[in-house]
Amino acid sequence: MIRNGVLVVVCLVTMWPYYMMMVECDVVTCSGIVPMSIRNDVISIADFGGVGDGRTLNTKAFREAIYRIEHLRRRGGTLLYIPPGDYVTGSFSLTSHMTLYLAKGAVIRATQDTLNWPLIAPLPSYGRGRELPGERYMSLIHGDGLRDVIITGENGTIDGQGDVWWNMWRQRSLKFTRPNLIELINSHNIIISNVIFKNSPFWNIHPVYCSNVVVRYVTILAPADSPNTDGVDPDSSSHVCIEDSYIATGDDLVAVKSGWDEYGIKFGRKSSDITIRRITGSSPFAGIAIGSETSGGVENVLAEHINLFNMGIGVHIKTNIGRGGFIKNITLSNIYMENTRKGIKIAGDVGDHPDDKFDPSALPVVKDVTIRDVWGLNVQQPGSIQGLKNSPFTGICLSNINLHGVAGPGRPPWKCSDVSGGALQVKPSPCSELATTYGTSSCSIPF
Repeated sequence: MIRNGVLVVVCLVTMWPYYMMMVECDVVTCSGIVPMSIRNDVISIADFGGVGDGRTLNTKAFREAIYRIEHLRRRGGTLLYIPPGDYVTGSFSLTSHMTLYLAKGAVIRATQDTLNWPLIAPLPSYGRGRELPGERYMSLIHGDGLRDVIITGENGTIDGQGDVWWNMWRQRSLKFTRPNLIELINSHNIIISNVIFKNSPFWNIHPVYCSNVVVRYVTILAPADSPNTDGVDPDSSSHVCIEDSYIATGDDLVAVKSGWDEYGIKFGRKSSDITIRRITGSSPFAGIAIGSETSGGVENVLAEHINLFNMGIGVHIKTNIGRGGFIKNITLSNIYMENTRKGIKIAGDVGDHPDDKFDPSALPVVKDVTIRDVWGLNVQQPGSIQGLKNSPFTGICLSNINLHGVAGPGRPPWKCSDVSGGALQVKPSPCSELATTYGTSSCSIPF
């Protein structure tokens, strides 16, 4: 709310099951992990022949502007200004110590001519393209080995024009894996903020093998039927902050990953210390997801103050036989969901394999997962937690969860197998594997 011209953040404090009250609260943020660099050197895409008429191909202008930034190496870096207009372009790579700044009314629009999309090598932790063997298309905005990069502005738009790619996927005419909208590899100190992302061909924002990444105040949009248009996918990355954003796509809103089967196991780089906070959105898939590619391991993830509407699954932790790796020390709290097919799902049988060389004895370890303070309206099925016979999920702790759905005895119950932990104040009542162990030391329920 606005009070005396000042933004005051209001928090809903749940005194469940009695009532909720509003209190003013300080904004807790993780965005300070990356300092905002001020660039005194400013250039415009127009200085390099950029034309924002919605028709002219500006790939050459973007590449020449970034070449200038890279080679002149101004003290403190350089800001590349994109003025109002519609700038069609093919793929281009960023450089270190730069800011890509989109003015209000500026659009960077991906060309739909697939010949203008270069091919690059597969990620070593995936061993091949995520959709098809071999190479993959380079993202619209790409970077490898970068430091101190900012993508921001006045809510300008980066539009992937993904429908041509979605149609190729549906028609099974793709030759290589579709491009992401933004992919940054082996990079450090990254800020992505105050930009609208639309219609990505594949995943929207993909930091992989990165550290110190902030994604904040972004809007990510794609039709609900657009295939694999994940919002933000931190992948084998550490110290990632995702906050204060709206995401409505055709796949998971946020999905934490760390490599795929034997390739991810060999590469051995985990995702860790990831904070997801104040995300609102909708999707036919999951709101907050971990997996299913988790072969390098995922640990120390906090997701809180999440608001989900018209969802397939509210929270989805997913892995599979052959993944190996681990998922541990996960906390999800203060989640509101409305019109959701399934509230909570933790599963060991989700996701495909890159090839037939995966090791069926490489079993994932899932442990120490806490989900608390969840309120759901019109949730069709409360949840399922189904571990693996030879690698049961342990330390699964549920508390203060109320998932309202279809009333009466015909409502589908929780489904559980190969799981241990505890539950307290969970409605509808959870499966017996959890409901009967809340008093044991295996699960500490915080309040």
